[in-house]
Amino acid sequence: MSGALGLGAGSYISSSGSCDRSTKAYPEQWASANAPASFASVACAGATTADVTGSQVSALSASTTLVSLTIGGNDAGFSGVMETCVLGSTSSCLNAVSTAETFIASQLPARLTTTLQTIRAHAPAAKIVLLGYPDLYDLSKSRTCIGLSTQDRTALNGGANDLDSALAAAATANGATFADVRGRFAGHEICDSGSWLHSVDIFAISSSYHPTASGQELGYLPVFTAAAG
Repeated sequence: MSGALGLGAGSYISSSGSCDRSTKAYPEQWASANAPASFASVACAGATTADVTGSQVSALSASTTLVSLTIGGNDAGFSGVMETCVLGSTSSCLNAVSTAETFIASQLPARLTTTLQTIRAHAPAAKIVLLGYPDLYDLSKSRTCIGLSTQDRTALNGGANDLDSALAAAATANGATFADVRGRFAGHEICDSGSWLHSVDIFAISSSYHPTASGQELGYLPVFTAAAG
């Protein structure tokens, strides 16, 4: 669940290889609209905080003025949680979400702090925008929406909200800006007719729950543009 990446938006950049960066991802769209002096995206499918601090920060420098990222979902194993919820029972889904929430509460805050402080060390003058995750499901439409049970969906939304709370707290504590996308995605979640999120596809688990091209352009991009300004 990395909004910066563009996974699920199509139009992938061949040079990004298995990282699956997309020309339709919000950072690329923002760069096209704002023509910064230089632009680099090192977003990568499956990236964790360790990937950011280990290799991705090498793209930063003292002249970097703006950094955007969404991180934490992969640390918490959310793709595995989603797979469990799709393929397993409600009880196994709820257990998987609960395990992820325990991790988010106990271990993720320190990882986020390390990540933001490492970014700051490599780019001391940059504005750091930490974008969150949308609610996955419109629970008000769940009764008429095929697929997972409402109990499963409620739990998954709760996990995503826990991630957002952890990101917001880490941003506040480390001088970054938290950009909340939940309001923009309201009415465009899974179970809504005009969803900006990919619903679960057991044949393409990697893109499940990621924003569509519309989610990048109409969801993440305006939130990031407002925060970046």
